[in-house]
This record gives sequence, C-alpha cells and structure tokens, in this order.
Amino acid sequence: MRRGTHPGRFRFLKEGTGGAGPVVYWMSRDQRSRDNWALLYAQEEALRRERPLVVIFCLVPSFLGATIRQYGFMLKALEELSGALEKKHIPFFLLRGEPAEEVIRFVEENGAALLVTDFDPLRIKIGWRNAISSRISIPFVEVDAHNIVPCWLASPKQEFGAYTIRPKIHRALDEFLDDFPPLKKHPVSYKRRPRTIFRPGLLSSLRINRYVPEVKWLVPGEKAAHQVLRVFLKTKLSSYSTRRNDPTQDGTSFLSPYLHFGHIAAQRVALEALKARRAPQAEKEAFLEELIVRRELSDNFCFYNRHYDTVKGFPDWAKKTLAPHRRDRRKYMYSLKTLEAAQTHDELWNAAQTQMVATGRMHGYMRMYWAKKILEWTPTPEAAMKSAIYLNDTYELDGRDPNGYTGIAWSIGGVHDRAWGERPVFGKIRYMSSNGCKAKFDIERYVNQQKG
Repeated sequence: MRRGTHPGRFRFLKEGTGGAGPVVYWMSRDQRSRDNWALLYAQEEALRRERPLVVIFCLVPSFLGATIRQYGFMLKALEELSGALEKKHIPFFLLRGEPAEEVIRFVEENGAALLVTDFDPLRIKIGWRNAISSRISIPFVEVDAHNIVPCWLASPKQEFGAYTIRPKIHRALDEFLDDFPPLKKHPVSYKRRPRTIFRPGLLSSLRINRYVPEVKWLVPGEKAAHQVLRVFLKTKLSSYSTRRNDPTQDGTSFLSPYLHFGHIAAQRVALEALKARRAPQAEKEAFLEELIVRRELSDNFCFYNRHYDTVKGFPDWAKKTLAPHRRDRRKYMYSLKTLEAAQTHDELWNAAQTQMVATGRMHGYMRMYWAKKILEWTPTPEAAMKSAIYLNDTYELDGRDPNGYTGIAWSIGGVHDRAWGERPVFGKIRYMSSNGCKAKFDIERYVNQQKG
C-alpha cells in the first residue's frame, strides 16, 4: 500500500512561504474524517513540518438555493464529525460568512503554514478558491478527495460521453483504487480551541428557505453512511442490475446524499463492493459503472464546461436541433408553481415530483422522465433548465451537485447522448413517454406508493 497521498491527487493552487502556525484543512465538499485524501494529505504535511493540524468549515448564509432540508442534514453530520476529529486531537472550527473573507482571516490570524482544500468542479467553489488564492501568501493545495481517479488526470478535456471517458478511468484504476491509510491521532496539539458552535440558534441565523422541511427517513453522517453501505452490499447488490431501474422496488443504494455531502468516500464504497462475496461479478460491474464512470463523467462535464447549468453548455448538435422547435405548439404548458405543486395532467410525473418534495429523493430513472417532461411543458429550453434546476436544488438532498446538473443537461440538452429521431419540441433530443415507462415497471403501483 502506498505510504503517502498519491502525487496525482493534489496540485498546488499557490506557491508560497508558510507561517509558523498549523496546517489548515479547509473542508468543503468532503465532510468526513475517515477515508479522506485531503485530510490525510494535510496530516502528512503537518507531521512532516511537526505542526498542529486543524480543520475549518465555512458555513455560508445561503448556497445555491439550499433550504433547511439540506442545511439541517449537513450540520447534524458536521457536529458528529467535530467529535470524531476531536478524538484524533484535531480541532474543528466552524466559520460563518463568505469563504473569501473568513478563510483568509483564519489563515492570517493563526499564521498558517499551509492551506489544503478538497476539489469541487462547481463555478461557485472555483470562484472561492481563486479569490482566496489571489489574496494569501502561503502555499495552497487542492486535493481531489471525491473522485477515485482525480478529475484533472482522468481527462484533460470535456468528454463526449461515458464511452470516451470509461477506458481512461479503467486504465487508471489499478493505480488509484488503493486502500486508505488510517487517520492518526495527531501528536502536535494546538493551543487554540474552538468555541461550542452547534447551538440551537445556528440554523435560525441562516438566510435560507424554511418551508421545505427536514427529512426524517435518512440519518446524516459518516456512521449512518457506512451502515447504509453495509445494508446495500448485504441485501441489494446481488440483484442491482435487475432492480435498479424499477422505481417500485427497493433496489438502489440510497448512498447519493452521503456521497454528495462527502459523508462517505466513493473509493471506500468501490473497495467494499469489490470485496462483496455474495454478489455476482456482473452485478458489481453494473454498480461500479454508476458509482465510478458516471459520477466522474459528471465532474468532468462541470469542470470543463463553465455553462453546465444553462443551454450554452449543450453540445452544438443539440442547440441546433432545439432551435427550430422553439415555437412548436405545446399541448400542455405549466408554470413553475404548478409544476412545484405536482398538479399536471400526468399522474406519473406528479408522483415523481411528490416523492421529491416529501422525501428529498427521486428514483434515478424517474429523474430522467421528470426532466424531459419539463422540457415538453415549458416554453423554451432555457425555461426548462431553470425550472428543473430550481426544483431539484430546492427539494433534493443531493441537489447542487455535478450529477444533478449533468443529468438535467442530458435530459433536456442531449449532453453525453446522441441525436435521435426528430419530433416536435424535442427536435432530436431523446424522448421519454409514460407508455415507455409502463413497459419497464408498474407505473400504477409507483403512483399509489407516492400517494401513501
């Protein structure tokens, strides 16, 4: 096993001379203490320098339409995380405000020797990193702790689809799919201690939507994520390929929110799946295709395409085919308010929207149908993108994620897809119908499940 963090996992955002203080890990996307390459790299550097190690998290007052549902899930897990880090003698500081101000202030006030952060391809996160990098003088390192094959190494460009990125990822898996070393109890203590931060009034101080309630069916945090993984491997992986696309079946992993918030590493999930004795190899391969290739393709799209959430990000063939159909008559046209309330003529679509509003999740197959109908029922592709992203990011626990943006862009704009037969409104974008869904699963049962 490799002793240190693979050099391909990290890159310097800023060279410089560090201070006499601690190594600081600015945690953002990967909110966990176990199996975290960014945290492990920060500890390696702190040990090499014989410095304390501290972890900071910057809680912004609002973030891409996130509601109390997502903030509550995240903060409960961060409270658990702070306790886990404390056991390793690593203090956890929760900062509040804009990262470009608060992270810089913390680094300067504490004379940091090095700043480490985790990788995220979203524009807002890149903007934060760039703003901080331009204003600090100490070394600043980014570590891809989210992907198995680091995004910038998997491919140097935006890929056309899974078929082009798959061989590149598979070639690199032997090099990067190694097990994690344990996080050590840090031997160098830090004199400054964090204040008690997880108070009842913390959530009430945020400028967020409070009308979308928190979910109760899924427990946040690392411990819960690993338990959900164990249940999936034991009871679902062996039939994954046959049950995953049936929304009436309990055949998916339920790991998406945990992967989104970084409560569990995709690499850990892959390692454990490969070791599962009861599952046939074909089932493992089907699951790993989704976990690794499809997830990392989404990061690739958002990293190399700055317009991942607008029509500008669609491939040229899709923009060309949608253009002449902008004025096509829509049999049904719905406002965002009507869509949000699940009050369309389509019971199947209404059931999917109801599931998302009530539970914070929607089955993956239904997400495709759901987004394509929004294109069909709104006046323009621009309106469809805006509505789909708003609904997804407001209600889904795993909203504001490369997987979500890429999935919506696939459904509405043909990203990572090919041209199909031309038809009204859609042009050559792939079409989905309720009759097509009926051929794949019992739609009446699914509708009734959501009513219950």
